[in-house]
Amino acid sequence: MPTLDRQDNVFILDLGDGENRFHPDWIASVNVALDEVEKADGPRALVTAATGKFFSNGLDLDWLFAHADRHQDYVVSVHELLARVLSLPLVTVAALQGHTFAAGAMFSLAHDFRVMRADRGYWCLPEADINIPFTPGMSALIQARLAPQTAHESMTTARRYGGQDALAAAIVDHAVEEDAVRRTAVEIARAQVAKAGPTLGTIKARMYAPALDALRDKDNPLG
Repeated sequence: MPTLDRQDNVFILDLGDGENRFHPDWIASVNVALDEVEKADGPRALVTAATGKFFSNGLDLDWLFAHADRHQDYVVSVHELLARVLSLPLVTVAALQGHTFAAGAMFSLAHDFRVMRADRGYWCLPEADINIPFTPGMSALIQARLAPQTAHESMTTARRYGGQDALAAAIVDHAVEEDAVRRTAVEIARAQVAKAGPTLGTIKARMYAPALDALRDKDNPLG
């Protein structure tokens, strides 16, 4: 399960060492950690990282298929988490040490910056291959955070981007060696801790207003 640590003014949210799928308990644990980050005073920033083969493999489809009657509520909870990270009033950096797929890839896009391992691991939106359409909120998030050509390619072809390809497509901001992923993310975050506060929150809220509105639509989250 996710855990939260702090190095000076940088909070480090470690998602775990498994597939880090969006199980309801996992989502709740991430939200508890974000509560602590938001309630903290003074300069601060957030790095979201993981250990093992995966950063996040996305939605917990096994849980979802076993609880089909809770499909809409589940999607709303995922949307709320994406919107929350996208609008946090502090700088956020995702450290992608492993595979980052589907909702996990969207979760990475909700962060301000992304650092990816250069030599192994893929960033991918596989929905076109697994026959699960993007929700309006998910589509809005992806299109708000990627260049139009990249959003189109990643969403319609389910391309798997390695670290260097993801860097070339501006999906990530840095592609580095495995042992430098988390360190680089912390360095980026540390340089921006003074930005935390209401002004940054307002900037993000206005910059991403359409995506946030779509993600926060509880009445028709599935389109």
